[in-house]
Amino acid sequence: MTETTESRTRTRDPARKERILAAAADLVAHNGYHAVAMADIGAAAGVTGSAIYRHFDSKSALLVALFDRVIDGLLRDARNIVHEVSDPRPALDRLIAGQIEFVVADRQLAQVYYNEIANLPDADRRRLRRKQRLYLEEWVHLLAELRTDLVDAEVRAIAHAMIGAIQSSLFHNTGLPEDRLRDLLARAARAVRAS
Repeated sequence: MTETTESRTRTRDPARKERILAAAADLVAHNGYHAVAMADIGAAAGVTGSAIYRHFDSKSALLVALFDRVIDGLLRDARNIVHEVSDPRPALDRLIAGQIEFVVADRQLAQVYYNEIANLPDADRRRLRRKQRLYLEEWVHLLAELRTDLVDAEVRAIAHAMIGAIQSSLFHNTGLPEDRLRDLLARAARAVRAS
């Protein structure tokens, strides 16, 4: 009996790429970029290491895909907020909430981003840094509308400090329930905004 073309056609698992990205984020967060091999990522994702190359050219390409997803999502959300909310105070509060959600809900991915961006090829690192600056500009524009008493350099310093206050919880275990942590980080960022 011969195998038909239909029975030989391989079905692609649409969730495979997502599993690979999630496994890479988890392993790199726990072990560091250089300590993780493609075979490790494949095993954690339930595929062979070589199967990863159907989706990503290299380990650094996988890391770039993770980081592009992070910064593109943050930037898209920030632009939507600025477009949808005309009052700068609630718009900035929503930016704060989005950054907190990234830091709390996607903690491992945020840690990987913070720790491993330096391991990317120069061109990718520069491109991602440009996207980060665009994201920061959304904070700066809203803050400048609220804080007309400040010069541009002061507004930028405060915007960085607000994000820094939120990200400060990335590298220690607070032991707090997530809801309590979210509340504290929001209050800290708003306090920086008012200073």
